[in-house]
Amino acid sequence: MPRGRLGNTDRVSDVTYAPIGATRTGELPPGYRYVRYRMLLGNGDELYRRAGDAIVTFAMHRALKPAKITTSAPRAESGVRLTIGLGPLKAPCEIVWADGDGFGYGTLPGHPAAGEEAFRVIRDAGGRVWFTVLAYSRPARPVMRAAGPLAVMFQQSYARLCGRALKRICTVKS
Repeated sequence: MPRGRLGNTDRVSDVTYAPIGATRTGELPPGYRYVRYRMLLGNGDELYRRAGDAIVTFAMHRALKPAKITTSAPRAESGVRLTIGLGPLKAPCEIVWADGDGFGYGTLPGHPAAGEEAFRVIRDAGGRVWFTVLAYSRPARPVMRAAGPLAVMFQQSYARLCGRALKRICTVKS
């Protein structure tokens, strides 16, 4: 299957979907299920910096319990491999784009879905800091097909858990 390319995705290997990088542009491809999630974290430059750092160093993902994440590098950058595990379920992924505000990863063979998911922190014109998740996916394995609409509910719950974990990590103690 030909792979789409966007930006700095030259190191991406054998992801199981196309086009690559659509979570960076927001131009999501047809034929997928979509997840859009946004959570207000607060205000300020320090919060924005801390939140971006917690995302790109995988601290946010590592704070999720009982999920377990393993990574091939300490920071998100194109080509870094990671696996998110929850009990016997393993979800291998590869970073397809990254910057100081977040990253997007794509699914690899063995992942229950085929698609891409991005975790990012943004600031709006009023200085508010938001955590966002943008994803497109479709079932790739029988477990995901059997889950049907529950799979999307699981993805939305995962996004909320990530947001809560990020807020806990970035809360400044007075």
